Amino acid sequence: MKVDIDKKNQEKEILIDTSKMSKGQRDALELTESARDEVKEKDSFIGQLFMGKADFESIFPFPEPEPEKLAEGLPFLNKLKTFLEEHVDADEIDRTGEIPENVIKMLAEMGAFAIKVPKKYGGLGLCQTIYSRAAMLLGTHCGNLTALLSAHQSIGVPQPLLLFGTEEQKAKYLPRFSRGDISAFALTEAGVGSDPSKMETHAEPTEDGKHFLLNGEKLWCTNGTKAGVIIVMASTPPKRIKGKERKQVTAFIVETNSPGLEVKQRCYFMGLKALYNGVMSFKNVKIPIENIVLGEGKGLKVALSTLNTGRLTLPAACTGMTRECIRINKKWSNERRQWGNNIGKHAAIAEKISKMTAQLFAMESMVLLTSALVDRKEGDIRLEAAMCKMWGTEKAWNVVDETMQIRGGRGYETADSQKSRGEDPIPVERFMRDCRINTIFEGSSEIMRLFLAREALDPHLSIAGAALNSKLPPATRIQSVVKSALFYSIWYPKMWMPSTDRIPEVHKRLYAPLKYVSKTSRKLARTLFHAMVLNGPKLEKKQPLLARYVEIGTELFVITASVLRADSLIKRDREGSNHQELIDLVYYITKESKIEIGKRFEALNNNNDSESYKIAQGVLNGEYDALLKRI
Repeated sequence: MKVDIDKKNQEKEILIDTSKMSKGQRDALELTESARDEVKEKDSFIGQLFMGKADFESIFPFPEPEPEKLAEGLPFLNKLKTFLEEHVDADEIDRTGEIPENVIKMLAEMGAFAIKVPKKYGGLGLCQTIYSRAAMLLGTHCGNLTALLSAHQSIGVPQPLLLFGTEEQKAKYLPRFSRGDISAFALTEAGVGSDPSKMETHAEPTEDGKHFLLNGEKLWCTNGTKAGVIIVMASTPPKRIKGKERKQVTAFIVETNSPGLEVKQRCYFMGLKALYNGVMSFKNVKIPIENIVLGEGKGLKVALSTLNTGRLTLPAACTGMTRECIRINKKWSNERRQWGNNIGKHAAIAEKISKMTAQLFAMESMVLLTSALVDRKEGDIRLEAAMCKMWGTEKAWNVVDETMQIRGGRGYETADSQKSRGEDPIPVERFMRDCRINTIFEGSSEIMRLFLAREALDPHLSIAGAALNSKLPPATRIQSVVKSALFYSIWYPKMWMPSTDRIPEVHKRLYAPLKYVSKTSRKLARTLFHAMVLNGPKLEKKQPLLARYVEIGTELFVITASVLRADSLIKRDREGSNHQELIDLVYYITKESKIEIGKRFEALNNNNDSESYKIAQGVLNGEYDALLKRI
């Protein structure tokens, strides 16, 4: 039988069919659903896109932080830029696998470990936009420093405390980061990635109720071998909620010098050779009850909320790396001659450079727009942040791959080897190794697609879920039928009518792309509705199909962010050129996105999904073992 996630989610069970799930799968769903906040699509530009409305006015004009906030952050950015150029040898860090202590000390002195920590706690008190721009600078130079500062501030102790910490917790811990103390985040275990219901690390209350005893082991704790304090997610005793026992996950602040805490091993990877990542063991680690963040059983909410903002750091860093790759390609394509011409004159290379440039502008526009929404403290940015992370990290990987192709053998050769031959040490090989993890860190691309699909369906689940759910009482189902029929009798015809979305007063040549976004959002909404009606509970398992809807929505966000940012830049610089280069770039981005959107719509009905699944299961079941035999 189906489980009750809770009363408000009963309506949604028609599309979250648990009848064929194992107990473990039901537990995972119940735990995750209890931790997530419901998306109010009116508070999210992307949430509304999936319901057929392009609310441009909610993000127009292109959101910027207050001028004084930007001015306040520029000295830090300039100082960081100079420091990276003059004092950081990224190839040496990669070669030795260690970040020099003097580098960490100088970063601490300039406040780089407390960028968003309020001034009253000794931090710089800078905004999210400045933090994202700092990540862009770091991404240009060194992936290892990016990971150190990002893991510390984006998912480590500062961000959860800024969001949920008590005044006592903030006063105790935040000043430490202004002095350069490093923090980490511990969630993953050997058998637990994105499924917290299987978490084995557990914490039990002491008899006096003043402490918890933490036991277990965490894997891949970034910064764990350097951290002075970490956030640890652990199972705590289950509680009865509405008459039903429910698993609990709690977030604890843990000092790494606590008796019973041990760094068992430092982990090493393909890239990010100086990543201070380790296996952390906890044996009866005594934690004061005051070190619980937000409350007992609310650890997943802490983790999910922290990641919403933390995910922005990765695409921001990818923006910096992409910019550096384009600089490398520009120089090389102007210098390298083949077949009587600079290689940049050959169409095959020119196409790669144009795509990179367009992706850079779009990537940066998405990150800056979403960062500014964080600074405004308005709306819900979880969908925007997830799209930035998914699209930005995937495009950055494409960029570094194409950069290696353009550089040829020199791209594959290490910087040290190039230097020993008397050539400029261009670190494309290092970029590739360091960049690969970005589509996995902080939610893989596959998880991002599932997360976005779940949120895109949420409004429909709230409206129509109970109508076809045979497990609910007849009266509840009838009530839902009436409710959903009234809604869809008005909503669905609108999805076929010309859009009434108000297009903002952008530059006249940027109007058409926004009109396309508005029109296509309606097609996206109605086709998603068709899939929901046709597939019912089976839709949740059609992950490739759902991914296509997510990718269409993402491309619409790409166009929107690019258009609004270009419009802002044009209006800011009214004098001078006619800004043809920006308009050309936006039209190129729009056309590329239109091509991708067209492919996704076509693939909704013309795909190989069922055959693909059948073959994969055949491989797993041994049907293709003859093919896999070694000669």
